[in-house]
Amino acid sequence: QVEAEISGIGQLKSKLNDFQETLDELRTEANLKGREPTINNPTEGVEPFTAEASNSAVEGDYQIKVSQLASGSRIQTADAAFTDTADSVLSSGSGDLTFRAPKEDGSGNDSFTITVTDTMTLQELSSAINANSDNFGVTSSIVSTGTDTGGVKLIFTSDRTGEDNDLVIINDDDIAELQKVSTVSSDGSTAVGDNLTPVVYAQNAKANIDGIDVESSTNVFENVIENVSFTATELSELEADGVTYRASKLSIGFDSEGVEKTIRDFVDNYNNLNAEIKRLTRYGQSDLEDDGAFAGDSMIRGIQSGLNSIMFSAVSSSSLGGLFQLGIEFNEDGDLEIGSFDKFGLGSGEDRLKDALSDSFDEIASLFTDETSGVAVNLYDFVEEYTSYSGLLKSRENAAKDVKEQLLTDREQLELRLMNTEQILRDKYLNLDLTVSKL
Repeated sequence: QVEAEISGIGQLKSKLNDFQETLDELRTEANLKGREPTINNPTEGVEPFTAEASNSAVEGDYQIKVSQLASGSRIQTADAAFTDTADSVLSSGSGDLTFRAPKEDGSGNDSFTITVTDTMTLQELSSAINANSDNFGVTSSIVSTGTDTGGVKLIFTSDRTGEDNDLVIINDDDIAELQKVSTVSSDGSTAVGDNLTPVVYAQNAKANIDGIDVESSTNVFENVIENVSFTATELSELEADGVTYRASKLSIGFDSEGVEKTIRDFVDNYNNLNAEIKRLTRYGQSDLEDDGAFAGDSMIRGIQSGLNSIMFSAVSSSSLGGLFQLGIEFNEDGDLEIGSFDKFGLGSGEDRLKDALSDSFDEIASLFTDETSGVAVNLYDFVEEYTSYSGLLKSRENAAKDVKEQLLTDREQLELRLMNTEQILRDKYLNLDLTVSKL
């Protein structure tokens, strides 16, 4: 019986913990006031951007066109500057090349230096750049044009996007041969010539929102629309004229689907808990059916009645007033449900839930999260009294384990007494046999 009680407490705690996890999500306002961005593109094959919205974003619709993506600078060596990847960059001596670009936060520059020796080939220079531990985002690659006029080209690509964030390669020692792979001389201001050509300058991302042109140094547009960010992923589709960009519609609305799922999880997890309480506190219907481990137990019944009392108490801070206006009600079995039938002339549970999600979305958060009367807040605190490490169930479990230990101790002592009694009896009968034998 004691072991059944210990097992029952463990099962009850498991269900209470599951229910408490749902309550933890429901008692946090941010989880119930989410805004959901929806994007409708002219065609399914082109998705110019993705979007996110904070809980304070205002509902609205926006027409957005992406006309340019942010990119870093791309530089390549001049035609025929090198004929083969095994060409030496320097014929003699050594010199330093410093690669520099503005930091992403605009607080200065990032840089790293490569020492070029007379034994270093074009391929080795490219590999040294890519492998440098201080490399902040410069990628070097080699392309063979397959022609004598083009030769082999060394290409530098920087991941620092945004206008004026161009990669600069400094010829620190002003060595003439290193002009082939540098953009400026040692003082950082004098152009080296046409040996390196910026094929693509670093550029901003560009978009148009409801007729207003906007730019960003990265592909992420933060708070261009208040409390909304969107990330450009590709150019918008062009109209038939091949010039005009087609707009995608960004709609900011309530995350009704996510909140509805959380509410239904709340109902399901309560019913799972309620079913466990019913099983543990049931009385057998006949002598052949055992009672539950906590049949008639006042504490376990107290959990059930306490939960029910909190769930259907009035919440003055929310215009909804209580869970009933959210469509939640008890059925004839004592479980929660969001019913499909109108029992009281006030609409079915499904109808009331739908109305609350569409007409009183922010009031749902108040119903659950109010610090004083919020349903989820009070339920969480109530359950915590039983599930915490020093909670009532833990104390009950410890007491049951103490009883079990005492029973085991008593059993051992009883077995010892039985063994002693048996030995005494055996000794007496042995003496009796000896006496009878003598007689």
